[in-house]
Amino acid sequence: MVNNTFEVATFAGGCFWCMVTPFDELPGIERVVSGYTGGHKENPTYEEVCSETTGHYEAVQITYDPTIFPYEKLVKIFWQQIDPTDPGGQFHDRGHSYKTVIFYHTEEQKRVAEDSKKELEQSGRFSKPIVTEILPATTFYPAEEYHQDFYKKNSFRYMTYRKGSGRDHFIKENWSVNKDPETLKKTLTPMQYEVTQNNGTEPPFHNEYWNNEEEGIYVDIVSGEPLFSSFDKFDAGCGWPSFSKPLHHNRLAEDLDTSHGMRRIEVRSKNSDSHLGHVFDDGPKPTGLRYCINSAALKFIHKDDLEKEGYGEYKSLFK
Repeated sequence: MVNNTFEVATFAGGCFWCMVTPFDELPGIERVVSGYTGGHKENPTYEEVCSETTGHYEAVQITYDPTIFPYEKLVKIFWQQIDPTDPGGQFHDRGHSYKTVIFYHTEEQKRVAEDSKKELEQSGRFSKPIVTEILPATTFYPAEEYHQDFYKKNSFRYMTYRKGSGRDHFIKENWSVNKDPETLKKTLTPMQYEVTQNNGTEPPFHNEYWNNEEEGIYVDIVSGEPLFSSFDKFDAGCGWPSFSKPLHHNRLAEDLDTSHGMRRIEVRSKNSDSHLGHVFDDGPKPTGLRYCINSAALKFIHKDDLEKEGYGEYKSLFK
């Protein structure tokens, strides 16, 4: 049965490998395809686009259900992946094919994109002009199969490239939630502050969510970003909330932690750079992972409160 509510969004944000992951795991997203658009040659190849002779941009085309995940939120995510002030490409990738563009498919998408760009310009977040263009969509040509879902097929090369490109550093410096320590001390409890800001650990079995069995999602206590779902929560017997996988891998950062004479993989929230906990390889199948997370780093949103709390797109998980 065809879902007639699906619509299409197209974004050029530099290397299309890096523009798939921010959208790929979101609710209401049917598929994300890497490809080429905006040029004059039919069926261009990767080599031709990179040669700057076809006029095409590297882009991603997203098929999505707007009743679950609205276009406004897609545009917001797009901005947070790019440097919208760069007229010559993105990060270490230079040239026309790596420039940023929002390609609109309807007049409503055009309006949303223009309003969003104006809001970003007026926010004062960037001292330089916003140069990302908003253009009518043209024919989109899917890239070679090798480029589709590159982050899954070639994860090491993808992570190496992404880190070396400078994109993650820029996002952390310009798009992360950087709250003043004094403000955080007023909004967080002492334990929440100690865990998230000082890499602390709360007592096992004496924390808010270790035995919570209600259905809903767990969000970053600092940034509010969705991180985990009750569907992936399990009782590991350790006294802390444990999850077999995150809602969005792209929203977590993992680092080697050698403190306390141990070698562990620390888990942090990318957006807020908050300490969350650690990930271990003794979890249940199919992932085999155990994300051992401090309750103090999380806020639980019950499934009945998702719409009210601004997470309406996640209601579809509990139908």
